[in-house]
Amino acid sequence: MNVADLIVEFLIQNGIKDIFGYPGGMVIHLINALDKRKDKITNHINYHEQGSSFAACGYSLASRNIGVAYATSGPGATNLITGIANAYFDSIPCLFITGNVNIDESKGNLPIRQKGFQEMDIIPLLKNCTKYATYINDKNEILYELQKSLHIAKNGRCGAVVLDIPMNIFKENIDLSTLRQYEYKITSKKEMDFSEILAILKDSKRPCIIAGMGVNPYKNNFLQLLELLQIPIILSMPNIDLLPTKHPLNFGFLGAYGLRMANFIIHKSDVILSIGSRLDIRQIGAKKENFAPNAKLIRIDIDENEFINKIKENELQIHSDCGDFIDKLAVCLRDSNDFTTRNYMWHKWLKICKEIRQTLKDKDARFETKAINAISKYIPNNAIITTDVGQNQVWVAQCFNIKDKQRILFSSSFGAMGCSLPMAIGAYFGSKDSNISQDSINTKIYCICGDGGFQMNIQELEFIRKEKLPIKIIIINNKSLGMIRHFQEIYFDKNYVATTKDSGYSTPNFKKITKAYGLKYFKIIKKQDIKKHIFSYPKAAIIEVIFDFDTYVFPKLEFNKPNCDQLPPLERKLYQYLLNL
Repeated sequence: MNVADLIVEFLIQNGIKDIFGYPGGMVIHLINALDKRKDKITNHINYHEQGSSFAACGYSLASRNIGVAYATSGPGATNLITGIANAYFDSIPCLFITGNVNIDESKGNLPIRQKGFQEMDIIPLLKNCTKYATYINDKNEILYELQKSLHIAKNGRCGAVVLDIPMNIFKENIDLSTLRQYEYKITSKKEMDFSEILAILKDSKRPCIIAGMGVNPYKNNFLQLLELLQIPIILSMPNIDLLPTKHPLNFGFLGAYGLRMANFIIHKSDVILSIGSRLDIRQIGAKKENFAPNAKLIRIDIDENEFINKIKENELQIHSDCGDFIDKLAVCLRDSNDFTTRNYMWHKWLKICKEIRQTLKDKDARFETKAINAISKYIPNNAIITTDVGQNQVWVAQCFNIKDKQRILFSSSFGAMGCSLPMAIGAYFGSKDSNISQDSINTKIYCICGDGGFQMNIQELEFIRKEKLPIKIIIINNKSLGMIRHFQEIYFDKNYVATTKDSGYSTPNFKKITKAYGLKYFKIIKKQDIKKHIFSYPKAAIIEVIFDFDTYVFPKLEFNKPNCDQLPPLERKLYQYLLNL
């Protein structure tokens, strides 16, 4: 057995059935080892390394396992970096393997730029976008580094890890009995004192929960907590699939492009229990003092470093795994008799929240959001939807009618355009490998993207054609880079540069592109064109939705304003009425 063989066996033993990459000289031994074990693990060849890295992200999110991608040295490795950064900033557990030149061809510490062909020291470039990245120059360290990397990727706050391996190391034979293994300490879970939290909740009249992406893996546990608390739930944008849209306690997502009702409820709350959300500037606004001015903030986060960025001076900070916190809080609530009458008081608050929801219903409806909402009605319950970055992403977050078992995958913190198509590929295979439920085997995959983001990884259409993946690709074509065009309209007096047809941006004929790849094409121009048979088509298809007018994302937070006072501004009498409820 050589090093490459061991890597493949290690992946198989850890339940990884699919891997993504692109051939190259420095990883040729790894490719050969994968081929020898194709009965247990499938090597998927994308058409760009960035596609492979995003596919690994999609695989991990859908399977809730490690996503894995590989690339050769130099330009192959650098092409992975955007997806590596996406995995890191969005806390997705992924292992990336890069090949490098033979050790005797490496420049080492010589003061020269390069010695071997396509040689590059990739590790320093990855310092700020990985949890762990290392160069392996000793074959006897391979098992140790594999075990260490997977442990780091999956534990604590999840993220990306990278192993950079010279070509000669891949092919060297090893003796398993002599290999060093990684030993990690099993840390006991922290004992949490819930007395202060319970006291704060007991004294509250208008509590709510902000549920961030850290809650997503613990959906069932969280639902049990909701049954006990019966208070409004506000979601972070990447976590909008935690609850179906029609769940009575779901009041949407908060933030700059969040729903008005969510931002009003945050503004009016007196206690906010924030679980698994880092509360970044897109969520709370540029001026911290405008965020939840009347509320005591309790923050639960697995990453203790996030507490360095204080949101409120008197906030209560709890360093904990979200699942552990949810379970223990539920136990405390069941054991306490103090919340029977309190639930009655909170019921009055919940009625106010529902009145806010009803009052604001359809206030921000536009053709764009109505179209996305109409499309969502034809997306089945057992679907995974990937979104890109830009207006299309926000429209999905704002008005997609999310069903109970649906998953919505984002590039949220990193915000990488071009992610949705390769992430859909990864999600397709990840859903097949998921141990979450039997339903995942029949999961349907939908990719929603803008005309800009779609073109960034358009080459992956060939992968979909070749592998006959029944992915539906919905291109929202507004013939512009809509989000940036809107900024230019507001802040640069409509001086459009490189964002519209007249200023240097253009879109190709997507119908001809679809035909070139041998896929089915549908076009939607008006709402009446949205038909069920389009979205239930059994094979791969491109569905072009044309918005032949300037498009906008509203509501939108105006700088220095409270989150609840978004653009376009509400009529002042109505705004004041909601504040006074």
